[in-house]
Amino acid sequence: MLSRVGVTGVKKPVVVTRGGRSTTLFCTLDVFVDLPSTQKGSHLSRNLEAINEAVSMSMTEPISGIEIVAANICRALREKHEYSTFAEVHLIADYFLERPGPSGKRNLEAFKIMADAISRNDDGLKKMIGVEVVGMTACPCAMETVREQYCNNVTMEGDLPVISHNQRNVATLMVEVPEDCDVEANDLIDVVEQSFSSATYEVLKRSDEAKVVLQAHQRPKFVEDVVRTMLSFLLERYPHLPDGVQVTVRSESEESIHKHNAFAERVATLGDLRNSR
Repeated sequence: MLSRVGVTGVKKPVVVTRGGRSTTLFCTLDVFVDLPSTQKGSHLSRNLEAINEAVSMSMTEPISGIEIVAANICRALREKHEYSTFAEVHLIADYFLERPGPSGKRNLEAFKIMADAISRNDDGLKKMIGVEVVGMTACPCAMETVREQYCNNVTMEGDLPVISHNQRNVATLMVEVPEDCDVEANDLIDVVEQSFSSATYEVLKRSDEAKVVLQAHQRPKFVEDVVRTMLSFLLERYPHLPDGVQVTVRSESEESIHKHNAFAERVATLGDLRNSR
């Protein structure tokens, strides 16, 4: 048996309707099924048929999220590949939100939203919604070293923070969505952005740049801190979600003084997180 056979990099427009407003998202999809040893090859055209049917449905019927599109494709894959015991769908799209910058001026900022759907044997279907957000962190370790080696011998004026090196941090947050629950991608973006040392912005004037740098240095964080903060904010934002809901949180910092990146991750249920608080 082959664990996964399918197609990747399929690009399609998907229409999502929320609150009476429709948005077209340009998505990239990867879809897979398993292949038993009795089957020489997978019928790859059936994968495209499943995708096209779900995409067409989004254009004629209100669909409230890309995780529902992914789930519809996953169900269709199991039906069209009657020999399959497993189906998996990954979907990712560019997403834009108008956000206020440090000075209050609003600009369109770029994010990514993601959806996964998995069907395995007769265990039902699991769907997830997620986001990828780029932010900034300031290193607490370097800040402490600078404080020890320099600031103890220098009189600091005002409440300026100690200097440190910075990282561009890429964080992702995936949340399982039960059938009777709703998780808003915009809320997940808020959770992630608030977990950085500072958010980042497409357009910054010089005074805005200073505000971003100062804020980041006033809130220094390791990659581990970003993950812990996201989890804490997530629990506050979704107290109604069941304990069995699974979440995946990742934080990766592109280091400025190293040639490698720093990475942290937590995969857990909300019940695990609530019990460990």
